Amino acid sequence: MVPVKSFMIPREKFVTVPRDTDAQTAARIMRDRGIGSLFVTNDREIIGILTDTDMMRRVVAAGADATKTTVEQIMSAPILTIEENKTLLDANDLMAQAHVRHLGVTRDSKLVGVISVRDLVVFLTNLPRK
Repeated sequence: MVPVKSFMIPREKFVTVPRDTDAQTAARIMRDRGIGSLFVTNDREIIGILTDTDMMRRVVAAGADATKTTVEQIMSAPILTIEENKTLLDANDLMAQAHVRHLGVTRDSKLVGVISVRDLVVFLTNLPRK
């Protein structure tokens, strides 16, 4: 089976925002870049992940003011992770069990990438048909 590292987005390509960024700004960044998640930082350290689901549940559905709510207040932390040599099936199982759509990918316990449900769909839709 294919390892997670083959389909992960490498850390160098992460889109990050400082923890005091307001939710509206974060939403605009996600919209403009066509992405479903951002990494939240404290200085250069990644402290959480902000997903479009976090935005819907913790801002929109809660009726929070998106200009006064910081990403740190609504992010998911700690980031659920999987080792880079685990398989895509392992990633799929972990996402299903934890009810998440993004996993951090680690090498020697260090965050080196991210994989999303979208990445799994891309892989599965490119498999040869029987």
